Amino acid sequence: MQKKPGVPKIIIIGGGFGGLWAAKALANKPVDVTLIDRKNHHVFQPLLYQVATAVLSPGEIAQPIRRILHNAKNIEVILGDVTGFDKENAKVVLTDGSTIGYDYLIVAAGARHSYFGHDEWEREAPGLKTIEDAVEIRRRVLLAFEHAEREAYLNGNHRRLNFVVVGGGPTGVELAGAIADIARTALAKDFKVIDTRKTRVMLFEGSDRVLGTFAAELSESAKKQLEQIGVEVRLNSFVTEIEAGRVKVAGVWIACDVVLWATGVAASPLGKKLGAETDKAGRVFVEKDLSVKGFPNIFVIGDMASLLQENGEPVPGVSPAAMQMGTLTAKNIIGELNGKKREEFEYWDKGTMATIGRSKAIAEAAGMKFKGFVAWLMWLFLHVFFLIGFRNRLSVMLSWFWAYLTRERSARLITGDADEMQNALQVLEARPPIPAANRKTKSKAQKRRT
Repeated sequence: MQKKPGVPKIIIIGGGFGGLWAAKALANKPVDVTLIDRKNHHVFQPLLYQVATAVLSPGEIAQPIRRILHNAKNIEVILGDVTGFDKENAKVVLTDGSTIGYDYLIVAAGARHSYFGHDEWEREAPGLKTIEDAVEIRRRVLLAFEHAEREAYLNGNHRRLNFVVVGGGPTGVELAGAIADIARTALAKDFKVIDTRKTRVMLFEGSDRVLGTFAAELSESAKKQLEQIGVEVRLNSFVTEIEAGRVKVAGVWIACDVVLWATGVAASPLGKKLGAETDKAGRVFVEKDLSVKGFPNIFVIGDMASLLQENGEPVPGVSPAAMQMGTLTAKNIIGELNGKKREEFEYWDKGTMATIGRSKAIAEAAGMKFKGFVAWLMWLFLHVFFLIGFRNRLSVMLSWFWAYLTRERSARLITGDADEMQNALQVLEARPPIPAANRKTKSKAQKRRT
């Protein structure tokens, strides 16, 4: 693809928070922009766990990138996968060998979960970074309940339902709290034979507290709130092995129906393909203006960037930081084209928050600490505010309001064809035994069959 004569060409790789905010800041400016992403939609990642636990549908937290940028006359969106770079000739290389030239390049390809050298664990313990991840987790969680109901209906009793979440960061806490919540409320009246309220949810965290980036008192509050809704929080507990239907912690195997991975992050491999220096997680060490050393026309932002703040702490890999990076990078490019000096990136910490369950959350903002219902309201309205598109905001608010009043989940769908469902059930049946729970009398189960 040829560049337009006389018009600076900017390529953005990735339609996440960083890339999208950079594109929005470049909209209808005197530059030619191409945004490349392997997916055609932008996902509001902070709400992925709500899809994974059947509160929201995928369409409520995702929006087509073309639709978001449809008013930007100077931006083209390309569905594609960048596999390499020709920095000397200022080109990006796509999977099919096609190349696109650039004057400025913004790499914002994000990150995936890291299994610390045990990639084979991903099959048994999916992480949560994409819509596909969320739908797969939802499928596994709901299938576990369906299998238990079938087992109890046919045999008079069933194995105790055990869910394991590995990692006590925001994603792990949100997943564990949401699963415990739906087991004790939303599903309790829908299943006739099993008692979903006796479901066991275990959260394993390797450090001495959950949500370690928060103040100690908020971290302790989060632990207590989790325990109030039935989550077993195991601190200083490292998962050292994962196999089908079980995990090993402190040398002891623990049987479970579903394992979810919520710890460890690895930046997109595109960082290393740039030939730049990276840290252990694959993040690129960037200059103060977010450019790559030796290549001032190449910027790396979001989860792919490694940059220390003035206090010596790294800029956190959170969506507000990515959005700020995208906006500043666009501003610096336009400013430089107009003869202005580049600005250095300074992260503005607007606060952090994490939700734990229904009306339960913690938040830290402007030096103040919040917990419980007030923190949950702050979390709810902030996340809805940042959703892209009025339809999404309205839809999510209605879904949440309905779920809050009725404790119902509007998206309890198990997707996949019949063969996939049967295979999934067979996998559950083949897993190691868990002590029986929610025991019903055989005569009761037999009565239900008749």
